[in-house]
Amino acid sequence: MSSTTGTTEEKAGATHGTDATNTTDTTDTTNTVQAPSLTASAESAEPVTSTEPASSAAATRDASSHPDARRALPPTARVHRTALRTVRRLPYLLLKGATRSAAIVGLLLLWEIAPRAGLVDRTFLPPFSEVADAWWGLATDGQLADNARASLARSFSGFGVAVAVAVPLGLLIGWYRPVADLLGPLLEVFRNTAALALLPVFVLLLGIGETSKISIVVYACTWPILLNTISAVRHVDPTLLKLAKSMDLSAPRLFQKVILPASAPVMFTGIRLAGAVSILVLVAAEMIGAKAGLGYLINASQYNFAIPQMYAGIVTISAVGVLFNQFLVTVERRLSSWRVPAGN
Repeated sequence: MSSTTGTTEEKAGATHGTDATNTTDTTDTTNTVQAPSLTASAESAEPVTSTEPASSAAATRDASSHPDARRALPPTARVHRTALRTVRRLPYLLLKGATRSAAIVGLLLLWEIAPRAGLVDRTFLPPFSEVADAWWGLATDGQLADNARASLARSFSGFGVAVAVAVPLGLLIGWYRPVADLLGPLLEVFRNTAALALLPVFVLLLGIGETSKISIVVYACTWPILLNTISAVRHVDPTLLKLAKSMDLSAPRLFQKVILPASAPVMFTGIRLAGAVSILVLVAAEMIGAKAGLGYLINASQYNFAIPQMYAGIVTISAVGVLFNQFLVTVERRLSSWRVPAGN
């Protein structure tokens, strides 16, 4: 009886020991399984931490490439960047400058060689080196500066008045049909009358002073500006006008937002033509009854047979015309920066 009971207790103890062992093994296995998972999570967390500097560096690069960030750079860094950009573009700029100046350099060489080789009479066409010496002599003694200042004051005054009058008048004539019908015949009469043909009339009516010379410049410059402005307004894209009218824009806003930007390129063509005309007509006007100016210098040099000084005055007029035209081109690009180039 007792032996049977002992055997039963031994079996129960063995069974209990086996269960405890299995429980311990299961716990160890659980711990063993959980450990790699923690390790894996730790390993997965490490790349996130390591990628933070890269992302911040990318953000820094993006921020530095932003226009506001460029403006926020120190002056020394901006100067350095501009210098590097200029150095990189230097070969292209040199090639472009050489291409543009090749024809002028060839003309000056021909001007220098032809009189010395006897192809033309150097009495009436001296070499360019003699003309340059005469130009330097006029510049050093102050004659060139005084005459150029007088001519530029007259030319720019007449040109400015012409722009102030012709642009608004061209906008009115081009936009309002009744105004065009009223002033059209009168414009056709006067625009076909050369300005120099009316020079004696201006001198008789206004005298030989500054008023007649500025008035003839105003008359000559008005027509290129006026006609190009009228053409520009009449040829505005009808689609733009329909869109603007569908937005219920008022007349001033329509002129400001649609008509003026669309008309600017053609309008500036007339302004550039007027800039050249203002100098050419003024030189002719200064040859009659003027006591100062580039036209007076050329005329006086011809009468005194100072041929190099005469050509020096002509070269100065050409240089002034080129610089004035380049100034107008710069203004046109500034005001028409919204336009897409034709090549694109």
